[in-house]
Amino acid sequence: MPLLRFDLIEGRTDDELKTLLDAAHRAMLAAFKVPERDRYQIVIEHKPSRMIMEDTGLGFARTEKAVLLQVFSRPRGKEAKQTFYRLLVEELEKSCGIAPTDVMISMVENTDEDWSFGLGRAQFLEGDL
Repeated sequence: MPLLRFDLIEGRTDDELKTLLDAAHRAMLAAFKVPERDRYQIVIEHKPSRMIMEDTGLGFARTEKAVLLQVFSRPRGKEAKQTFYRLLVEELEKSCGIAPTDVMISMVENTDEDWSFGLGRAQFLEGDL
């Protein structure tokens, strides 16, 4: 946990996807201070006509490299979120050539009772984690 869900326009290779996911994981580790193996990532690819991601009037254009990321996580402080946003775009630009204007992030907060990592148990609530 956190769970990262990436919505992308189809067309990236497996190697490009691995690079993108690895870059996002590095940003998450640094910003949220979670364990290395705390890695839950999902990629959903869309035809270009099925993913619209405009700029809310900020004046920049998106490209076919656009990344829409939803982060499902227990509450994080304002500073940790801002650090994650910054580190993510830096990592994606450096590792993948994705412009910061092509990255949109939405944080979805939940609590410990909202997670089961397997076995039909609530590991956070039961003291396993």
